[in-house]
Amino acid sequence: MKDNQQPQPIRLEDYTPPPYRVDSVDLRFELGEDATRVQARLAMVRSAPEPVPLRLDGRELELVSLQIDGQVLEHSAYSVDDEGLTIASVPEHFVVEIETRLRPQDNTSLEGLYKSSGNFCTQCEAQGFRKITYFPDRPDIMARYATTIVADPQRYPVMLSNGNPVEEGHTDDGRRWVRWEDPFPKPCYLFALVAGDLRYIEDTHVTASGRRVALRIYVEPENIDKCDHAMESLKKAMAWDERVFGLEYDLDIYMIVAVNDFNMGAMENKGLNIFNSKYVLARPDTATDDDYDGILGVIGHEYFHNWTGNRVTCRDWFQLSLKEGLTVFRDQEFSADMTSRAVKRIQDVRMLRARQFPEDDGPMAHPVRPDAYVEINNFYTATVYEKGAEVVRMYQTLLGREGFRRGMDLYFQRHDGQAVTTDDFYAAMADANDADLGEFKRWYSQAGTPRVQVESDYDRDRQVYTLRMRQSCPPTPGQHDKQPLLIPVAVGLLDQQGRPLPLQLEGEGQPVGSGTRVLRLGGAEEEYRFVNVPEAPLPSLLRGFSAPVRLEYPYSDEELGFLMAHDSDLFNRWEAGQQLSTRVALALLRDLQAGEPLALSAALVEAYRRLLGNGVGDKALVAEALVLPSEEYLAEQVSPVDPAAIHRVREFLRAGLASALRQTFWECYRANRETGPYSTDPAAMGRRRLKNICLGYLMELDDAEARRACVEELDSAHSMTDVIAALNVLANCECEEREPALEGFYRKWRHDPLVVDKWFALQARSKRADTLARVKVLMRHEAFEIRNPNRVRALVGAFSHGNPARFHDPSGAGYEFLVDMVLRLDGMNPMVAARLLGALSRWRRFEPGRSAKMRQALATVRAHQGLSKDCYEIADKSLAEDA
Repeated sequence: MKDNQQPQPIRLEDYTPPPYRVDSVDLRFELGEDATRVQARLAMVRSAPEPVPLRLDGRELELVSLQIDGQVLEHSAYSVDDEGLTIASVPEHFVVEIETRLRPQDNTSLEGLYKSSGNFCTQCEAQGFRKITYFPDRPDIMARYATTIVADPQRYPVMLSNGNPVEEGHTDDGRRWVRWEDPFPKPCYLFALVAGDLRYIEDTHVTASGRRVALRIYVEPENIDKCDHAMESLKKAMAWDERVFGLEYDLDIYMIVAVNDFNMGAMENKGLNIFNSKYVLARPDTATDDDYDGILGVIGHEYFHNWTGNRVTCRDWFQLSLKEGLTVFRDQEFSADMTSRAVKRIQDVRMLRARQFPEDDGPMAHPVRPDAYVEINNFYTATVYEKGAEVVRMYQTLLGREGFRRGMDLYFQRHDGQAVTTDDFYAAMADANDADLGEFKRWYSQAGTPRVQVESDYDRDRQVYTLRMRQSCPPTPGQHDKQPLLIPVAVGLLDQQGRPLPLQLEGEGQPVGSGTRVLRLGGAEEEYRFVNVPEAPLPSLLRGFSAPVRLEYPYSDEELGFLMAHDSDLFNRWEAGQQLSTRVALALLRDLQAGEPLALSAALVEAYRRLLGNGVGDKALVAEALVLPSEEYLAEQVSPVDPAAIHRVREFLRAGLASALRQTFWECYRANRETGPYSTDPAAMGRRRLKNICLGYLMELDDAEARRACVEELDSAHSMTDVIAALNVLANCECEEREPALEGFYRKWRHDPLVVDKWFALQARSKRADTLARVKVLMRHEAFEIRNPNRVRALVGAFSHGNPARFHDPSGAGYEFLVDMVLRLDGMNPMVAARLLGALSRWRRFEPGRSAKMRQALATVRAHQGLSKDCYEIADKSLAEDA
């Protein structure tokens, strides 16, 4: 952004179809150490009814030559500015040839073509292609691509692009060239190129129709032994998509490349997925169970994009959730089928509440389909991804699995090879099922988290049980008046023994079975009467978290304990425990603020005792139930927020539970210690998770025996999962074992970047009072590299977004540190800088002292000369009066 120039928003209502279409793109890259030459040949045709100037997007490019139909253009025939190239007059059908010169080695934004660890790679979503050549950089321009790569074969023996390899050879001066052709039309954001000294593992997938597809995963030579889990995950994803959605892969080869420098998790470029190495590389001694699960989900996510994103793509970037929300839902369902469905649902909802609910309640609140943006990179958000996935899940909840599949089939039948909108997806779902979905589309256009209040009563004489539901939604920036949504509320009714009761609504001609029933809440207030209910039931509401809402029902502590023990819906069993824990924590917080002594809840202790003693057969589920609501989640329940008080209350609860259940925690820890070889079997992962949570509680007691157990885990554990769990709790404590453990870990793993990221992150999240000072020291550590997004996220991101008690120190030192980091990063990598800045956006929710300091920090950033659009938008919206 130029000094004193405020960027203007781009609005959905201003969308117009492109005036020119690109039929084919032929690219030639001559990769060099000093500069790279890109020759682009675009076959174009006018689609507008009347001639208009041709506008091509381009940034940070050196234009070498420009031709139309073989004729070099005079300088007077075109103009170049900071954002692109305009040609005043072009024919109806024509070929434009453009040569540009780039310096990928200087590209610190990691958008377009850049170098990572000496290898060339690209990232073009959302608008990186304009940093490669001049082009109409928008997703509704779909063309067929051919790519020729020319490079030194000694430095770059591997040269990859989209599609299938069709030809290769050598130039007269000894360089090698490879040509790739992609037979499927795609937008330019899906273009990819990789060239470098890489190795690969290879496998084969045979599709349901009998086609053989070569599978390759490319990595740097030293990482070749860390690819097996990624390959197995890919094969599972391909088979799952065929089985569940009938979707086969369509090219002859599917490639994944892992790079160390990457702004995102991964990118679904057609046939050539480029991944952050974090989501490819795994070996039991270097990767945790969470890493293994993350790789499974992200590999699946990017593969599933082949149809939901590539074959059918977005008309414009306002429709981003059309591909991302839908594909997140698909990867969630895939991971649920591969692991534990209940645990996966709990993890997804926990993430939604931790990331998306606060976003909906802050200055950056926006609908799943935004109305406007200044910088599209700022809208790769939890709302677009996670809430978007919940919207897709609600289609399945309302229509059933078979109905949802019919809708998906019709969607692909209608729109294969097209760039479409969320309205098109809605129409396919409704038409395929001849369904009235009422005002469901408002989920796409209305921001905010709905609130559903539920009341009930039971008429013993008539055996009628009545549920009354009211929905509302708080104002959000630019949207003060909210309309009712169609909300699916899955319910069950339990008798006094926890058995299911009938779910027959008044007016139905025949009994309906017990279990779960989906109620459609479509108005501001609805009433549901269940008949033939033989006794006063206890309702199990919003089963499986059937809609992304805040549900309120006046459960007593005893009723929550009953649901924890008896609800057949495992998600709601966990949810009851979370509600009870939250209620206890908030009561303690009120006592603390009133100067009253803190006392541990006997009901909570007993609930935890039952969890540890009885379980539910799924140790991973028990482990999830033992995790107290996070400090961030508790902060969402109060106003104003005092992070120090919340931290103190949560620590009191952890220490109190550890003291009351010390022996039980020890028994559970010892019973679940690993004795055999490492396994990624869900049961084995559940045992490790439960064991390590128990050890974490025991370390709250400043217990010498627990510290010895941590050191033993560090010395003899079978996996990085156990090592990191032990090191993490040591990093939080004041003990002599801490520093030797941290130093020894670094010495052992200093050559593995992903393991070193874990080392940085656990220190940045430490609850010790000196954490900020430690983070500043680590900024000068030999292993810290500010240009590497993973390293920045591991240290600066983990501190500012993952350590509320220390980041929100009353002195404001955490805010000053973040401002310094944001402004340092903004000139290198605005996308990463803007993501960090979001930690300050909800300053209004904090108590006055912190709130004023956060506001000043944002004002400092906004006033910075030469600030990027990315950071300006975050700061400006955070400070806006109606935020």
